[in-house]
Amino acid sequence: MAYYEMQESNLPNEEGKRILFPRMKLSGQTSLEEIAQNISHAGTFTPGDVKGLVQSLVEEIAGAMASGRSVKIDGLGIFTPALGLREGFDRETGNDDDVQRNAASLCVNAIRFKADKGLVMRTDTACRLERAPEKFRQSSSSHTPEERLRMAQDYLDAHPFMTIDDYCALTGLLRYTASRELKQWKDDQATGITTSGRGTHKVYVKR
Repeated sequence: MAYYEMQESNLPNEEGKRILFPRMKLSGQTSLEEIAQNISHAGTFTPGDVKGLVQSLVEEIAGAMASGRSVKIDGLGIFTPALGLREGFDRETGNDDDVQRNAASLCVNAIRFKADKGLVMRTDTACRLERAPEKFRQSSSSHTPEERLRMAQDYLDAHPFMTIDDYCALTGLLRYTASRELKQWKDDQATGITTSGRGTHKVYVKR
């Protein structure tokens, strides 16, 4: 069973009225260890076999993308590398007298993922939704700022980067509030959090 809530959009519609859209309330995060255990119980693979295979798959996907290719895995989706500027470098302006960015100033700062339609359909078929008993709030206050910072740090310990949407899902904050708080964490070097990329490609990473 999964819970959903109706969340208010940051922007009103053309008539100035508020718009509500459904959002699933995440209750936690499943680890590779749990997945490996579940697969081993249903088949002949040991948890170590599953984790080893997943690690090999990750290495192959990374290698293919590093060579300039996208990776399509039927039933899962398409992985596509995205480039950004390394921290401390400015964008090119296009002016003839401007310094051009070379390879040393660039990095792969994000992986775009487009889910396979089959994965979406299987998730939808297995999903049983129920409206969350608590009413919608503008931004969750169930965690203190210190707790949210620890959640962000723990997330980055387990993932290469974090988006604003990831932080919203973790903390229950609305996007605008989450963005302001992440900027606060980024500006404070003691948090160990900084950014990579710019504009719509900006993500949060470990400092």
